[in-house]
Amino acid sequence: MKIGEIKAFSNEELAAELERLERHLFDIRSQAVTEKLEDPSLLGKAKRDIARIKTVVVERTQQEL
Repeated sequence: MKIGEIKAFSNEELAAELERLERHLFDIRSQAVTEKLEDPSLLGKAKRDIARIKTVVVERTQQEL
């Protein structure tokens, strides 16, 4: 997911997407532990997407102040 796509989301959509990605990250980690993860790069991609969303959330809260 690109930063432009993330910035287009509303605050409610960001919260929902963040929750979905955190659940997805949990699933990926559990697959990695049981050695059923086919693509290890998914772990890094999920972490980066979560970080991007959290960055946009922080930027928006700082602009409101």
